[in-house]
Amino acid sequence: GTAIEVQRNQRTLSASAFVDLSLLPGLDELSAVEGGLRVGAMVAIRRMETDPLVARVAPLAAAAYGKVANPRVRNAASVGGNVAYGAYRLDPPAALVVLGAVVEATSAGGSRRIPVTDFFTGGRRTALRPAELVTAIEIPAMPPGTAVSYAKLCSQSVHDWPCAAAAACLIRNEGRLRLSVGALGAVPRLAEITVATCDEEEAVQAATEAAEALIEPVADVRGGVAYKRALGLVAVEDAVRRVYKEARRDQE
Repeated sequence: GTAIEVQRNQRTLSASAFVDLSLLPGLDELSAVEGGLRVGAMVAIRRMETDPLVARVAPLAAAAYGKVANPRVRNAASVGGNVAYGAYRLDPPAALVVLGAVVEATSAGGSRRIPVTDFFTGGRRTALRPAELVTAIEIPAMPPGTAVSYAKLCSQSVHDWPCAAAAACLIRNEGRLRLSVGALGAVPRLAEITVATCDEEEAVQAATEAAEALIEPVADVRGGVAYKRALGLVAVEDAVRRVYKEARRDQE
């Protein structure tokens, strides 16, 4: 409903009726399940930021949701509404892509599970079918020995949409780096990089080279294509250096 109110005020959305989902049972539940988390669509973004269960099982999700706008918005906005909005410049999608999250979509005909890599289709469009709504997001638990980071860069207010963002997950015992960028293309995409034999500098170089293929900026009031592309590579380097810093700290 948060985005709906904005669009109504801007007169870009009109409707004769709205349906309040807040009283539907189960949509506000956040629980640990086998292999990770199940997050109901009406769970507040603020809860994703502050709940100890999220911080323990999926700290990358907690970090990304904690960067959404400001506390007032995070208390009002929901996890399901955020992804259903489908805008390219949201904070959580890059992290959800790195985590391998799955969106549960439900209609009168039943439910289906959509990998988040297939959910966003561009231009505020998603894979939701007519009469479907988001009922949950499933977030896999991260493997032991994993370091994560979400780097957000804004060209306007610190509480604004990201101009460029990057989410990174270093799975040390597998020698893999999972990377995605945010606000730098119509849809968030994933890169997996083998870093088993890389030091930090080599990993940064490999990540920025991989990111070049992910970054397809959309020019808007926050910056032009060239500016966003340059800023995106800075966000990628920041995210990768942070995961290596966290990995060193965990080994001490």
